[in-house]
Amino acid sequence: MGAGLLAGPLAFAQTGRKFSVAVLFAGEEQDDEPAMRPFFEEMRRLGWSESTNLAYERHYGRGTREYMEGLAKSAAGRGPDLIYATTANIAQLVLKETSSIPVVFTAVSDPVAAGLVSSLEKPGGNATGAFPSAAGVVRKRLELVRAAFPRVKRFGLVLDRRSTDYLRQKGAHEDSARLLGLELAVAEFVNFEAVARLFANFRKQEVTAAVLTPSVALLARRREVVATALRNRVALAAHRVEWAEAGAVMTYGAEITETLKRSAAIVDRILRGVRPADIPVEQTTKFELVVNRRTANALGLAVPLTLLRQADRIIE
Repeated sequence: MGAGLLAGPLAFAQTGRKFSVAVLFAGEEQDDEPAMRPFFEEMRRLGWSESTNLAYERHYGRGTREYMEGLAKSAAGRGPDLIYATTANIAQLVLKETSSIPVVFTAVSDPVAAGLVSSLEKPGGNATGAFPSAAGVVRKRLELVRAAFPRVKRFGLVLDRRSTDYLRQKGAHEDSARLLGLELAVAEFVNFEAVARLFANFRKQEVTAAVLTPSVALLARRREVVATALRNRVALAAHRVEWAEAGAVMTYGAEITETLKRSAAIVDRILRGVRPADIPVEQTTKFELVVNRRTANALGLAVPLTLLRQADRIIE
């Protein structure tokens, strides 16, 4: 079925059958399904209903790369009409398994650098999707982190060496920190099992606030990560609103609802017959600052009023 989508228009109105979309999540259902709600709502608004013309095959990665590899292989083997990858890492795994089934991704990293597409304007293969424009966002996030924790002189920086964007993220954070006069305590990991030790080391070094960089392993198990950080009295700042909802003190990054809606619009076009290679990758430009005041209070932190006034959303 999937190969037929690339061969030409589907003549959707004449098929009279349900289309199948495999949705691959990084984590557990209770965490990832609610976060994806804007995508499913936009699909319904565009005319796609599970009761009439569309069937979703939901697959959950349980927060482990090895399990996600198996999901990618399994999903591609079932031959759905389209695979929706909710992270760049998952999209990479899927593209290793199929060059014919259309793949739509939502990414936080540059999809060209990640090898998902040939270019933003002309993806050139069987994948396309949406991602946030990254210009200046790291520096802006660190400026807000500095404003959130005015007494902190040294910030932790957590890097996943297996992330698709590891080198660029490391360089961007170190360069921005240098320009802002911030001292970083860089901590890198390969396997998730090392994360607990990483935060224990932060506590020993008296690092009381840390910035998380994009990592599918961390995001998928974000509640566990936040709990570990809190046990070690480390306040977290991150790039996606899901982190603030899980208990990070603040997040600054792309407004995820816009990104998910754009991804849904791309899925709609493909199911109606447009080839992924002919759909430019969408860049979202709307960003949001979210502050979790409840977590800040639990850590005994007073969030400056200047930051609260800038916040798009405050979690009480």
